[in-house]
Amino acid sequence: MDLNTVRQIRTPTLPGDIEAWPAGHAWLAGGTWLMSEPQPSVDTLVDLQGFAWPDLTLSDAGIEIAATCPIARVGDTVAPPDWHAAPLLRACVHSLLMSFKVAGVATVGGNICMSLPAGAMISLTVALEATYLLWPRAGAPRSVAALDFVTGNHANILAPGELLRAIQIPASALKKRFAMRRASLTKLGRSAALLIGTRGPAGDLLLTITAATPRPVQLHFPQLPDAPAMQAAIAAAIPADGYFDDVNGTPAYKRHLTAHFAQEIRAELAATGGAA
Repeated sequence: MDLNTVRQIRTPTLPGDIEAWPAGHAWLAGGTWLMSEPQPSVDTLVDLQGFAWPDLTLSDAGIEIAATCPIARVGDTVAPPDWHAAPLLRACVHSLLMSFKVAGVATVGGNICMSLPAGAMISLTVALEATYLLWPRAGAPRSVAALDFVTGNHANILAPGELLRAIQIPASALKKRFAMRRASLTKLGRSAALLIGTRGPAGDLLLTITAATPRPVQLHFPQLPDAPAMQAAIAAAIPADGYFDDVNGTPAYKRHLTAHFAQEIRAELAATGGAA
């Protein structure tokens, strides 16, 4: 779509090149959302590609993903054999409602910063205990837990002009066993519920609930709970009116999916065990 209000495109190479952030500025990464509908309040695009950040960096510490990394690149990652949760990378990429052409352009940071309930890059990074590196317009960079970034439907903690620089996923989370469940009203549709469980070598369980709720909900169990304990923990964390109501399903439907998938994940991880 032509953005006929845009009068200027800036391509900084250093963060300091952008000193002010007046009304009308917008960061441009893949641009798949910016170009999908009119943006009457935008008159200046600030293109992130000039920073030339490496898409993905793998090390003994884990994975660092640049905010400008195309989503398709995440799904193509070749991980060490002891990173048992690495298949989640591809699974979450395939959970997004987009064509392969869009996946080659749309960015990980864009999906996260849109902060929609069905943002599968949010599901992935929260489940894998990631931290986000943020660059404010003034002041030192700051790190926040992925779990704390999204605050609601299309809402997050970013200040005006603040930039998501990178996503850092620790190797300790990638070495855990995992189970994932997802539901959509259509085969290639937007997620109505996306749940991920990871289990460490000590037997603890981390359950991440997304898409069914406006923001991610995460439950930690020191040991694998029984079915009633898991059901009670979910009910305590998500009230009856805490489920997202949209065209992809009613709150009651999403509450049912959440309870059902959580028990399936519990059972699967109980069968496979937590030891690597």
